[in-house]
Amino acid sequence: MNEEVISSKIQEIAYECKVEEAMTKDVITVAPDDTMVDVWIKLRDKRISGLPVVSNDNLEGIISVEDFIKCIIKGKKDEKVKDNMTTHIEFIYNDEPLIHAIKKFEKYKFGRFPVKDRDSKKLVGMITKGDVIKCLLKRFEKDYYEEETQKNKMRNIFHDIKSDKTTVILKYDVKGKEFKKAGEKSSFLKNALLRLGIATEITRRVVIASMETEMNIIIFTDGGEITVWVEEDKIKVNAVDAGPGIPDIEKAMLPGYSTASDWVREMGFGAGMGLPNIKNCADEMHIDSVVGEGTNLEFTVSLKK
Repeated sequence: MNEEVISSKIQEIAYECKVEEAMTKDVITVAPDDTMVDVWIKLRDKRISGLPVVSNDNLEGIISVEDFIKCIIKGKKDEKVKDNMTTHIEFIYNDEPLIHAIKKFEKYKFGRFPVKDRDSKKLVGMITKGDVIKCLLKRFEKDYYEEETQKNKMRNIFHDIKSDKTTVILKYDVKGKEFKKAGEKSSFLKNALLRLGIATEITRRVVIASMETEMNIIIFTDGGEITVWVEEDKIKVNAVDAGPGIPDIEKAMLPGYSTASDWVREMGFGAGMGLPNIKNCADEMHIDSVVGEGTNLEFTVSLKK
């Protein structure tokens, strides 16, 4: 397996896996009224660099080894945690795609993030870069074994059907603002393509682009439809929605650019990865958008390569 295939496979896994699959659920915490000495004992004994501050299962703040060092320098190691903790907390929801956690690690350069349950808003775990790597490697090994096992069993449907032109059409309705189901229809598409005998490398490219397309519909619109045409020489995907439209497509194609609202960002979405990533995965991509009317996105992945 070459480096390019490995990279795309890991990217696919990062979209499919949820944060809760990678996070550590047994979280070591401190209370707001604990002293900084209590913090140091837990940091030292557990060999970690930071702790969530929790009261009645609610995440109140984050305290780190740097905070403890500052207290030592000031000669105030007996101060309360609540007087030294960071209250502006960057966190991740447990049902977010793992790719969002990876992007947050890149953006903030933190060593760990607390993980909240989306419904209860309670702390349910912690995630580190090491947790992400372990999850990716474990899933990579499992998927690689399954793909190799199935490789000789799969037959491309186009080899078995005799016709002048054969096309399989798949349609998926995507509902807007259903964040918990983000990626669900793309997972259905992945299974369908593999059942049709499409090569895993091709399927992977289509699914990554489809994941981004599906997330964009969920984030920015009230819903839309994704239609997939599977032909002998290519796979064409068309996504249509009646959303707000894209005012500046050229800007939207820039990595990191996003028009997601603050509340959507708080939900863990809108990281500005969508259109550039779709373009990277596709052989061809076309997008038409009218502000106030909606967007029509089409991309094609060739089966000839």
